[in-house]
Amino acid sequence: MTLPIPSGTRDVLPDEMRELRAIGDALRGVFEDAGYGEVSTPALEYESVLSKGDLTGARPAYRVVDDHGDVLVLRSDMTVPIARVVASRYATAEPPLRFWYLAHAYRQVRPRRGMSRELLQVGIELVGAPAPDGTAEALTVLCRGLTAVGLQEFKVGLGDASLYPTALEELGLADDARSRILHELATHDFVGVERELIAAGLDRDTAQGLLALAQRRGGAEVLEAVPSAAAEAVAGLRDVHALLPADVAEHVIFDLGLVRDLGYYTGAVFEVYDPALGVPLGGGGRYDDLLGRFGRPLPAVGFALVVDRLHLALNGGERR
Repeated sequence: MTLPIPSGTRDVLPDEMRELRAIGDALRGVFEDAGYGEVSTPALEYESVLSKGDLTGARPAYRVVDDHGDVLVLRSDMTVPIARVVASRYATAEPPLRFWYLAHAYRQVRPRRGMSRELLQVGIELVGAPAPDGTAEALTVLCRGLTAVGLQEFKVGLGDASLYPTALEELGLADDARSRILHELATHDFVGVERELIAAGLDRDTAQGLLALAQRRGGAEVLEAVPSAAAEAVAGLRDVHALLPADVAEHVIFDLGLVRDLGYYTGAVFEVYDPALGVPLGGGGRYDDLLGRFGRPLPAVGFALVVDRLHLALNGGERR
């Protein structure tokens, strides 16, 4: 007899559960040693509250109506709920505030094989620590956490969420054209980026220049001779990199085309890659405007890692 479970979910059996728990325990040790306290929020939130955050790339997968007629959603990330917690429970607390979490999130996905609607995420939120120092701290905690779980060959791509949008805005492109280009960039589809640049009416030389900018990835050399529109963002990346300890900096590469699909990012953004897996293990970045939408304007930075992907990377990309 086959008894189905919802699409995009799966059962986790004892052997794998023990290994996932060990990953969480290793990260917990790193986070708590760095001064982060564990926080838990309701899986269900009022849709009207979560809508204050821009969850364009992480739309909730499930909605329900409670017995009062209010629309609730299963959270699709933890950053927005923690922004709510800071505004409501830490309204007068002296920053910086440091939180970590291990929680499930539920997201809309395209209906194709292997896409998960239910994600077990682990991460941190550092609230009230501006760039570059706060960003450098988050990257340091991230890399030391990944090392603690046993990953060795991982890389962290570091870019800036404002870099490419600023370059497009300077060209006077319409909002809908910019949105289409940035969507293709967020999915790392450079063929799509080129198509949308040309469709936006740019001449081929300008389109090729922007495409080349999006593909600049590597060491400090990629920060040289950048267009004027990218100068401020690149200066910020240099400042962050200068603050990183050597054991962290060796894992960081610059990626000038990096755009994450969550709309609340404002500055430095980053993604985690491992050669054993063809998708990012997670990522994060600065969201300096988000807390203000909940009533307490504070700069902030954070990251989330998908525990299942960490487990796969540790096992060479294969599920045991």
